[in-house]
Amino acid sequence: MKHFYITDPGIVRDHNEDSVTIAENKNNEYMMVVADGMGGHTGGEIASTIAVTHLEKKFETVDSLGDKEEAINFLKQAVNEANILIYEYTKINPDSLGMGTTIVIALFTKDYLLFGNIGDSSGYVIKNGKLHKITNDHTLVNLLVKTGELTKEEAANHPRKNVLMKALGANETVEMDVFDVETDVEGVFLCSDGLTNMLNDDQIMKVLSENSTLEEKLKKLIYKSNNRGGLDNIAIACLLKDGELNGC
Repeated sequence: MKHFYITDPGIVRDHNEDSVTIAENKNNEYMMVVADGMGGHTGGEIASTIAVTHLEKKFETVDSLGDKEEAINFLKQAVNEANILIYEYTKINPDSLGMGTTIVIALFTKDYLLFGNIGDSSGYVIKNGKLHKITNDHTLVNLLVKTGELTKEEAANHPRKNVLMKALGANETVEMDVFDVETDVEGVFLCSDGLTNMLNDDQIMKVLSENSTLEEKLKKLIYKSNNRGGLDNIAIACLLKDGELNGC
């Protein structure tokens, strides 16, 4: 396995509300997390940091995630705890009211691959040289696409495309989507919408397929996103199952 993660503020915003990590336990199981905070100059950063830090600490307490059902329970419990931590923080700190964060998580073991998400940060698998999106965005426009009120083309440039229907920490309880995916993949790729709003899936995959190190590839994605405007913070986490793509 090769993995790398990176975050960048972009070139428009003066602070970074995204948080990201990849953790490995003693049983060579991996947890990848990307969180895109919201809620003001410090609120978003606090929310995403609380979420990622709690998940990482929780993961460090287990030698093994166990079977798939145990892993799903671990994922749901850890995210629910993070949600409560953020929600309680806003009650103690009224100036942070309204803060929250998206979250996308992947748990990758030799036996299973699970994704969980709340909000509009994206989780993909890399298979047959292509990115395949696993998660569903919890946004207003995605809801309108599902109900047939908008086309995908109209949604891409909709003025309210970033309006979230669900976020971690926004309410006392939250329900996360969980996806069970076959492990027969070349890699796992997570990112915040700061990347996907600037580059489409084919453009991202083109960079990932280049003959360079994984670190160089992710740094190039940051560069290309910023070169196209860098309108938002960017967070990326990538894990390659066999350490390479297309012989690179």
